[in-house]
Amino acid sequence: MGSGGAAQDVRTVVDAVYRSDSRRVLATLIRLLGDFDRAEEALHDAFSAAIEQWPRDGVPSNPRAWLVSTGRFQAIDTLRRRARFDASLAALALELEGQSAAPVEWTGEETLEDDRLRLVFTCCHPALPPDAQVALTLREVCGLTTEEIAHAFLTAPRTVAQRIVRAKGKIRDARIPYQVPARADLPERLEAVLRVVYLVFNEGYSASSGDSLTRHDLSGEAIRLGRVLVELLAESEAMGLLALMLLQESRRDARTSPSGEVVLLDDQDRTRWDQALIAEGIGLVERALVARPLGPYAIQAAIAAVHAEARTADETNWIEIVGLYDVLVLADPSPVIELNRAAAVAMRDGPGAGLELVEAILARGDLWGYQFAHSARADLCRRLGRVDDARVSYVRALALARQEPERRFLERRLRELA
Repeated sequence: MGSGGAAQDVRTVVDAVYRSDSRRVLATLIRLLGDFDRAEEALHDAFSAAIEQWPRDGVPSNPRAWLVSTGRFQAIDTLRRRARFDASLAALALELEGQSAAPVEWTGEETLEDDRLRLVFTCCHPALPPDAQVALTLREVCGLTTEEIAHAFLTAPRTVAQRIVRAKGKIRDARIPYQVPARADLPERLEAVLRVVYLVFNEGYSASSGDSLTRHDLSGEAIRLGRVLVELLAESEAMGLLALMLLQESRRDARTSPSGEVVLLDDQDRTRWDQALIAEGIGLVERALVARPLGPYAIQAAIAAVHAEARTADETNWIEIVGLYDVLVLADPSPVIELNRAAAVAMRDGPGAGLELVEAILARGDLWGYQFAHSARADLCRRLGRVDDARVSYVRALALARQEPERRFLERRLRELA
């Protein structure tokens, strides 16, 4: 093979390393250099050096360590060059150079994963607004582009970019520590991290708008983050969230028809559910329930596990599900949880009992702008033969729906009423 072919083979290796390890390398560079933008520039320089040097010198035995070391020294050299115009950069370069220089063998797997965890907690620091936490986590931990984040959350790219810039500035100016919280502070801080991860998953599992019901790239990133949290923390709620995401993800292929239409849970072909994800999810539920304390994610995962264990919709244990929702309402009271419980009560006790609960929630005004509250009322009225009431609620749900498959589903329901 000629030198051109060898160079292409190495470029393929570099691209593969970038896809698999660039966010891990970035996390370590952020810790070493103490600055997001400086670390991102160093990451770019390190991969540029790899493209130039690896075809000539060969691929190093530990590519990640080589990239961390190269990026760090490239950053120091860059600071030295810029120091001619800014004396403070000279001092910073000396400070970074004076820190214990890391040999290539230094960057082990454990250190890299610890750095990823530090980065997750930094991006989700409570000093940052929630929308900035989500944007920064997706950008720095997951590697999504500004445009991809903007598309996922129906926001202009410029707005997302501004959130990320402000968040980085806040971390720098407030000297937010790049570290995993102390054990005493972990429960409160972990709650924010889990909330961000679940927000990302939900946008991927049920996209808020657009032509597709799901965004596999986002739900996949959320599950990857969930695995990191479980591997490094083994906290009950982290296990519960990962279990919940896996059990919900297991139904992805069955949630839409070949033409992209919505298929409700009761109508799904359960042979298309991913049994490997279900087995892993149920195993995590069992671990979370034993680990305690029992939190909202673990309870929701237990509910998802009951659904997953039913071979058919008719075999679903609605008594157990309603009981779990009773516990969940106490652990995490919210109108949406109440709505889900009402749907379960309708399956256990009949549509009349469920409708009474749904209408009480809507009467309070809590979910008047929530599409699924109106579609739930519409479905229960339909099942009770209250056609006019069902039509009113379907029209209201359709007015609120922004996702094309859901709009088509609601339009189909309206046609069926006629």
